[in-house]
Amino acid sequence: MTSMADFRLSPADIDFVGAELSRPECIIAAPGGTLWISDNRGGVTQRTPDGAQTIIGGIGGDPNGLAMDRQGNLYIANIGDGRLYRLQPDGSHLVLLERFGGKPLGAVNFVYLDHLDRLWLTISTVTEPRSEAVKQPRPDGYILRRDGGTWRRVAEGFHFTNEVRLDRAGRHLYVAETATGTVTRLPVLADGSLGKREAFGPSPLFPGALIDGITFDAAGNLWVTEISRNALVVIQPDGTAVTVFEDPAGSVLQVPTSLTFGGADLKTAYVGSLRMTRLARFQAPFPGEPLRHW
Repeated sequence: MTSMADFRLSPADIDFVGAELSRPECIIAAPGGTLWISDNRGGVTQRTPDGAQTIIGGIGGDPNGLAMDRQGNLYIANIGDGRLYRLQPDGSHLVLLERFGGKPLGAVNFVYLDHLDRLWLTISTVTEPRSEAVKQPRPDGYILRRDGGTWRRVAEGFHFTNEVRLDRAGRHLYVAETATGTVTRLPVLADGSLGKREAFGPSPLFPGALIDGITFDAAGNLWVTEISRNALVVIQPDGTAVTVFEDPAGSVLQVPTSLTFGGADLKTAYVGSLRMTRLARFQAPFPGEPLRHW
């Protein structure tokens, strides 16, 4: 297959892994087959290849976005208490950031570790309660980045900032704006700053769309999870969008929030959720773009 145009998923193509998970919003797949799943009963659930599950950590709140470094440390964006944590494999944790510019961060949503070991942190909104910023979109979301040991505010004015990714070449930062159903991208300039933003793909993805997670496969396709139709949409490199699965009734997927690639060939896709107690899983036509911990 050279294009996503003809790829579709049916319910029969999707199976499930895990059991009794609690708010499994984001997933990290390790090369050896272990899954690390955000879980509000502690921090993460570790699921080993033999199916054993262990809750690790005790940070409280609502662990949301996850990233992993090459040493196996997890970074957790906690949207419940507005903090960024580092969780070590033994369960100990450290608060890395809870204030910026003398103020609380806001709704800390997602953390991303790029190829240069820079941490990107998205804050969806400073509105309380945060749900109001989805019901009535407002551009108060922003992005912080840590270069070395220094945090900088590198972009702002987003409508409920959610997941972010860099493309393989590191030329653009892609941003999911939940409240407007749009993927925005910004060029990464030579000095590391970000340039003028533009929509990538349809804006909105479709009328009423609420997008959440984004991730690249190795062919340059951007996979998007969408929560109003319980959909998986792929934006191809030329900007055309293909809906590969949707389930408005929620009979298979419910509030899909994040997608990650795992398995030995990186072609097994795992989908997280705010409501389900297990992960959806299917075989993708292309392997995922390896994340930093691979």
